[in-house]
Amino acid sequence: FILVFGLWEPRLFFTASTAHTIASEQAVGGFLAIAVLIALVTGTYDLSVGAVANLATIIASWLLEAKHFNVWLAIIVAVAVSCLVGVVNGFVVVRLRVNSFIATLGMGTILAAVQSIVSGNTQPAPPTSSLWSELTQTNIGGFQIVFLYLIILGLIIWWLLDYTPAGRYMYAVGGNPDAARLSGVRVGRWVWLSLIGSATLSGIGGVLYGSQSGPSLTYGTGLLLPAFAAVFLGSTQIKPGRFNVWGTLLSIYVLATGVQGLEYITGVQWLNNMFNGIALILAVAFAVWRQRAATHPDRQPTEVEEVTSPEDPAVTGSTG
Repeated sequence: FILVFGLWEPRLFFTASTAHTIASEQAVGGFLAIAVLIALVTGTYDLSVGAVANLATIIASWLLEAKHFNVWLAIIVAVAVSCLVGVVNGFVVVRLRVNSFIATLGMGTILAAVQSIVSGNTQPAPPTSSLWSELTQTNIGGFQIVFLYLIILGLIIWWLLDYTPAGRYMYAVGGNPDAARLSGVRVGRWVWLSLIGSATLSGIGGVLYGSQSGPSLTYGTGLLLPAFAAVFLGSTQIKPGRFNVWGTLLSIYVLATGVQGLEYITGVQWLNNMFNGIALILAVAFAVWRQRAATHPDRQPTEVEEVTSPEDPAVTGSTG
């Protein structure tokens, strides 16, 4: 993408400004993608990440402007509410045994209603605190510091998933929950923890978005599709067949680079959703094909395949 668009439109694309803009603007999307990743590692869908991020933005902005909270206290409250959403998601999925797709989709709708109650259906005024804006807009080497936060988060989650027993348990649960349960892994506990982690990271991402761009009532829903597209596309890179942090972050910027290049060339604004939707479909299809090829290298399909269920390792990206 860099070579194609750089040669096609070098005056606009091959600039430090473009690199800094893409890196900084996609940082919050990276937080939500890693939130989605944590849940998917355990074979669980979290469709409420966008709504959680949106709610955290509104809560933090409302506390700062309407209630005159200290910046750090407002952030703590917003992230704590997000964590509580994860606890409730975990309870519904693990204890009530509601499919995670349905449970988190419903939770997203509930949070949209809560957001309307908190905001009164009016967009809160941007907080005027300099500390609030400096949280993400401080520049380091031309990049906003929010990009550094994303790299640090990536390092932490990569270490957690690849080098700790917790990560091995989570991958085991996502790969084959029955085998994990027979091996003594507390499957419900790890699914619950993954949903708490997903919601908490979404809340942090929402706070950072509010600091970077100001409060918004709708931005969260626009980040859900790119997050899922990046995670599934990332499962075909770095560690093919497994959801992984660096593949996800690479995919976030691959998709963003493609969208930015196309917008420079065509000048249209609707490419973002179309590009990410196509990328999601192709990424899942490629992940499923690759998983089947690895499992049955000599098999020649001769009939229509059965539709893969969400719990199938081919879709979750875990090899088990």
